[in-house]
Amino acid sequence: MKKFVAVAAAAGFVAAGVVLTPLATAAPAAPQGAQQQASSYNPPPVAWGACADPRLARRGAECGFVVVPLDYDKPNGTTINLAVSRIKHKTPDAQAQGPMLVNPGGPGGSGLIYAVFGEFVPNGAGDSYDWIGFDPRGVGSSEPALSCIPDYNGYNRPFYLPVTQQLERTWMDRSKSYADACTADNAELLKHIKTVDTVKDMDSIRKALGAPQINFYGFSYGTYLGQVYGTLFPDKLRRAIFDGTVNPKRVWYDANIDQDIAFEKSIKIYFDWVARHNDVYNLGSTAEQVEQLYYREQLKLINSPAAGVIGPDEWNDLFLQAGYYVYGWTDVADAFAAWVHDRNPDGLVALYGGPEFDDNGYAIYLGVECTDAQWPTNWNYWRASQWLTWIKAPFVTWGNAWFNAPCVYWSAKAGTPVKVDGSKVQSVLMINETFDGATPYSGSLEVRKLFPNAVLIEGVNGTTHSGSLSGIACTDDRIAAYLATGALPARQPGSGSDVQCDPVPQPEPAGAVARTASADSTTGADTPGDRDLRIELQSQLGRP
Repeated sequence: MKKFVAVAAAAGFVAAGVVLTPLATAAPAAPQGAQQQASSYNPPPVAWGACADPRLARRGAECGFVVVPLDYDKPNGTTINLAVSRIKHKTPDAQAQGPMLVNPGGPGGSGLIYAVFGEFVPNGAGDSYDWIGFDPRGVGSSEPALSCIPDYNGYNRPFYLPVTQQLERTWMDRSKSYADACTADNAELLKHIKTVDTVKDMDSIRKALGAPQINFYGFSYGTYLGQVYGTLFPDKLRRAIFDGTVNPKRVWYDANIDQDIAFEKSIKIYFDWVARHNDVYNLGSTAEQVEQLYYREQLKLINSPAAGVIGPDEWNDLFLQAGYYVYGWTDVADAFAAWVHDRNPDGLVALYGGPEFDDNGYAIYLGVECTDAQWPTNWNYWRASQWLTWIKAPFVTWGNAWFNAPCVYWSAKAGTPVKVDGSKVQSVLMINETFDGATPYSGSLEVRKLFPNAVLIEGVNGTTHSGSLSGIACTDDRIAAYLATGALPARQPGSGSDVQCDPVPQPEPAGAVARTASADSTTGADTPGDRDLRIELQSQLGRP
């Protein structure tokens, strides 16, 4: 859900003859009470006005704020503002199907721009909805917005792999400093940014819009918002699409281990692609050779960062983009080849980005995940579990661990996740590619069991995370049919996927022999500008 995304493993085990205790005591949660608290608050209507984002403005979008309580237990207390955007339905009012809230994931992803997503639905099937983008509490244009140390994930951080005690201590100190900085200025907000708080906010948005129900399109972590909303407010959820589905039984430490292992698979698939195009990149003729070259170059950057700024951590982060999506595969390979052959760092620096650095998404990511469920507070447990995982999955394990390590020191009290129950939700369309690293496919299979009226489309053998509406007709036409009529494909017996489609296709690099695309592989409906925006937005899905 981000440069590394976070969410890892909290089962106790015995290592080196020592029994490690992973968990501290979590605060109790009361989902039914949570629903009643949210229902007792009625926000004022949205005062719609012009949007500052030119992409929204060009499309005639409206923007405004929904006023909600900081603490739903105190509906008459302190309030905060949620930034919302709207592109209204283009059909006659009699054919309108209500609001479609969109969340791009994270947690911590800004969602205002995603009001445009309706234009990517084939056959005009999105035209009958009011597409609603929103920045969750603490995110982006919502007020207040959370920030702790803006350049925390900037250049030249200590090497992720803690091969010495000094490196481990340095990272632990950094993690504590970040948690402390978040507490210093944001203590009250940190108490109230759990998933259930955002789910209550979603229902407040529904009320502010004057809608009896919402439709929902959730990507990555957004699918978890949809699951919890469907559990607490099943009668308010009309239609839902979950793309890249979070496993609610792995929230959140366990899911991190799942990710580490899944990303190991997806990055090996990428290295194999680079090897198959060795005539273009000359980085190795086998996946193993490309992988070995990746690690050799990473080690060189410890003492000699590329352009003085891209060290071994930044190197790992920018390659992780290829683990998420096929869209940028050629960009990463071009930068890799330019560095290896010419020592040209420009592509690496461009892919990593910054400055200016901004930690808003990261701060919210931690604020949500550190408090949704109790993380292990015993560092011996972390150390042992991460090294055991690293043996099997070295690519992202320790980067992921340090991304989440502030949770060890987080000040806000953790709760207990809502027990997801989709039995009362009328319909859900789910999409997941087989080798999605950020939200492993097993999560979709688990959620399919919990939502008996859900249907799962599998992008067979694909590695792209949350890639729906990428132009794959097999998937996108079914999305369009569902949005137009509510019709789902038939649910098949058993515990697997219900429909099998091609994944988002692997690209062909410039200079490679072009392959003829299947007539079913793309809708071909976009103008270049639309396609660029779509790819830009999809390459951000699931990442704070």
